[in-house]
Amino acid sequence: MSVDGSIRTARRLRGLRSSAIRDLLALTARPDVLSLAGGLPAPELLPTAEIADAAATVLRDPAAAQYAATSGRGDLRAVLAAREGERLGRAVHPDEVVVTHGSQQALSLLAQVLLDPGDTVIVEEPAYTGALQVFHAAEARVLPVPLDDDGMDTEALERLLAAGERPVLVHTVATFHNPRGVVLSAARRRHLAALADRYGFRVVEDDPYGELWFGQAPPAPVASWSDRVVRLSSASKTLAPALRVGWLHGDRRLCAAVELLKQGADLCGSSLTQAIAAALLADGPWYAGHLDRLRGTYGARATALSTALAAEFGDAVVSSAVRGGMFTWVRFAGELDTAELLPVAAEHGVAFVPGTAFAVSGDHGRTARLCFATAGEADLAEAARRLGRAVRALQHRTARA
Repeated sequence: MSVDGSIRTARRLRGLRSSAIRDLLALTARPDVLSLAGGLPAPELLPTAEIADAAATVLRDPAAAQYAATSGRGDLRAVLAAREGERLGRAVHPDEVVVTHGSQQALSLLAQVLLDPGDTVIVEEPAYTGALQVFHAAEARVLPVPLDDDGMDTEALERLLAAGERPVLVHTVATFHNPRGVVLSAARRRHLAALADRYGFRVVEDDPYGELWFGQAPPAPVASWSDRVVRLSSASKTLAPALRVGWLHGDRRLCAAVELLKQGADLCGSSLTQAIAAALLADGPWYAGHLDRLRGTYGARATALSTALAAEFGDAVVSSAVRGGMFTWVRFAGELDTAELLPVAAEHGVAFVPGTAFAVSGDHGRTARLCFATAGEADLAEAARRLGRAVRALQHRTARA
């Protein structure tokens, strides 16, 4: 404690900002606000009855209330290894999986294992805010590469590498990107994997939305093409956020290093919630039906929001094509600033995340991320109308100023 009463903090906290999305949760808790902001699953689709039944079953074994291994319960790691193996088209051993307290902890531990201050990390522009927080806390040098409708521009990445950049990590949300919603094409996935092999960096494939596809399944994961890829995922978007079950899949040496650091972070996760997740994920027919329900409902909601935006704004708003996940990315015509729009939108009972929350170095002042997963179709249509009224109100105020 300093003489003026302030607290001395470590250097890594300098310049860190709270997540704009986390800060918006207080706003979205207001009952009068229709929130398109946080990436929350639809509450009515959370399998609470099945979770309760699984909890009752697993608690018959006292081990479900006991400490677990730091790397996670063996039954859950076996289930996750089998599911990862199905996605990748090759065998995955449970020792190549570490269970974490959500996938965000997996990313944080991975950064601690691999990054020294000043190391270079390449991210997509716009970027997932949680990744930016982790890499800034690790005191990394963060460089962006652009996204387009086919995901990360791997040709731009290759130009950086050819010019001498040597990243330790390249982070990608390759499937239903947060915030853009785009999908990295199969050709670019192979290209990214080949670049990792050629230049020796690791790819962090952050994949919380990969099972939430509408219509056509996405291409095989980037990890299908290289063993230099570390995959992160989570049960938060498909089962329930409160389970706090995430995981990391990588080579055994990396998993051992992550486990060592995790011992100092939390010693172990919750045996109870891991046992519940293992039981639900192991019930293949039930889980497949549950995913079908999520895909059908979220797909319909994505269409409802896109239709409502088109009706309200016409060509004054361009929204991204949605193939899965939970988000659409919109760009407003003209000089409208979505950071200035947000408080006006809140006055009109609707919330979103301004594009600047995801900026690395680019200008995203006219963009916004909208989540279509949480609200029903009628509420999404009303949210679009409220957003239209907010835009007109801001334009009126600006004209009068």
